Amino acid sequence: MNLMFEPLRKYATFTGRARRMEYWLFWLFTVVVEIIGSALTGGFNPMAMTFGMGFTIYCLAMLALLVPSIAVGVRRLHDTNRSGWWLLIAFIPIIGALVLLVFLLLPGTVGPNPYGEDPKAGLEPVAA
Repeated sequence: MNLMFEPLRKYATFTGRARRMEYWLFWLFTVVVEIIGSALTGGFNPMAMTFGMGFTIYCLAMLALLVPSIAVGVRRLHDTNRSGWWLLIAFIPIIGALVLLVFLLLPGTVGPNPYGEDPKAGLEPVAA
């Protein structure tokens, strides 16, 4: 649970590396916020959407999560020994998003790389 909110603590930190679990837990948190916000504002039914205070709060929440989402994505790519500029490949329709998804799903490089120390270094393996 602690890893889910780590990107919020590193709000605009674009250096270093982020583990897969950190990235995907934050992604899950963002999706949950999106679903709750959409439900509260009537976003699931565009005909019933209300543009009141709830919509304003929802937009502010999504805007507040934008920078940490980009930052954790850059750090995740760093963990796979790729530049954060690879995030821009998502702007290529379909193929770019698929390539980026594969990069984000790949395991990070073991040991230090040019972007920093291994975030898994010093972690004990889970016993079966």
